[in-house]
Amino acid sequence: MPQSRTVSLVTLGCARNEVDSEELAARLAADGWTLRAEGEDADVVLVNTCGFIQAAKQESIDELLAAADSGAKVAAVGCLAERYGADLAEELPEAQILSFDDYGEIGSRLDDVLAGKRRDAHVPRDRRTLLPVAPAARPVARPVAKTPAGEGLRFRPRMRLGGGVTAPLKIASGCDRRCSFCAIPTFRGAFVSRHPAELLEEAGWLAGHGVRELFLVSENSTSYGKDLGNLRLLEETLPSLAAVEGIARVRVSYLQPAEVRPGLVDVMTSTDGVAPYFDLSFQHASGPVLRAMRRFGDRKRFLELIELIRSKRPEAGIRSNFIVGFPGETSADLTELELFLSEARLDAIGIFGYSDEDGTEAASLPGRPADEDIARRVEEFSDLAEEVMAQRAADRVGEIVEVLVEEPLGDGRYEGRAAHQAPEVDGITTVVSAAALSAGDLVPVRVTDSDGVDLVAEAP
Repeated sequence: MPQSRTVSLVTLGCARNEVDSEELAARLAADGWTLRAEGEDADVVLVNTCGFIQAAKQESIDELLAAADSGAKVAAVGCLAERYGADLAEELPEAQILSFDDYGEIGSRLDDVLAGKRRDAHVPRDRRTLLPVAPAARPVARPVAKTPAGEGLRFRPRMRLGGGVTAPLKIASGCDRRCSFCAIPTFRGAFVSRHPAELLEEAGWLAGHGVRELFLVSENSTSYGKDLGNLRLLEETLPSLAAVEGIARVRVSYLQPAEVRPGLVDVMTSTDGVAPYFDLSFQHASGPVLRAMRRFGDRKRFLELIELIRSKRPEAGIRSNFIVGFPGETSADLTELELFLSEARLDAIGIFGYSDEDGTEAASLPGRPADEDIARRVEEFSDLAEEVMAQRAADRVGEIVEVLVEEPLGDGRYEGRAAHQAPEVDGITTVVSAAALSAGDLVPVRVTDSDGVDLVAEAP
């Protein structure tokens, strides 16, 4: 192989993919590959694809085609590549399609790509009984306090690709739930928690690279620890993560409402350094629709959970996503969802139209609305969501919030995020300050105005 081999890594999809890409980058660098920034000329373009919904699949395919047009060799990894394997390779001969099982040997796999050696793409298989990235034997659990630094840990070094003062920290991979509309478990594998000592080691590494806020990510964070025999492991680990030197704030993503225990609410609303931020995967508010989705809860139960959270921290941030147009959804179901959104006063709301996913139970259910009806429901509920979010932001005017400064904007203005605003998805806070601030500062400010979900605040 040539002594100098260059690779450009393109990452699509969620924060979990971002972590995967940083681990891949570290492995490639260790094998002698030189990383080029996205868009720069490189010998190989490696696209970490997303296969969650149709729009994400199309974006991944478009990116692969664009990379091929650049003249570089192209390889695909990630969810779309894992999910469709040989079929995708047949449709896109321009790209070498790799599996999660290739991650451990990614350097040599790209050597083959560069040399023009094509491998037979994998035949997709149901990974629900497999670990998310094979081979990956489960290590023996060790109590955090008794684990010497580096001993028996499986923290895979990362190469930070994006910089900034926030970074995702993957606490688990895979999913054991069987939501009728979701195919993720079939290609991401069984749920596997990472051990607390490993998380603390990686948190310390991230802090040493300028990270001030950890964004804990997984397919289902409330399941963290269940495969290790401890359903309270998330609430037990959060204080330790918040205490890591250099970390100012820890934020948790993707909580299943049915699995949110009172003890977890207590920890998330009372622990210094843990953001009172609840990313709750409601998906709908009608009981019948949720049962068809193979999920639990309804409007009454969800409002009770929100009331519990706000009884402890009235200013807590709460966000969720919702699917409209699910097969069998009636006007009564839509009324339940409308009432819930009006009563819940969520800080951030995502509205998505239902689409059939290959191999899921929901794809065979009767009563699927016409595409134009789904589009109309998305538009109507998106309008309601915008109104609710704007009102919730307006209600914060006059509050004191802590903002993590991300970057200067000039003229004494700085962009950052309050505790209820997750990176990239929940809006921003613009801070006006007479004193100079730096990226990574955590400053108390008074909210003076709002614009949609965004806030304007003044530093004392």
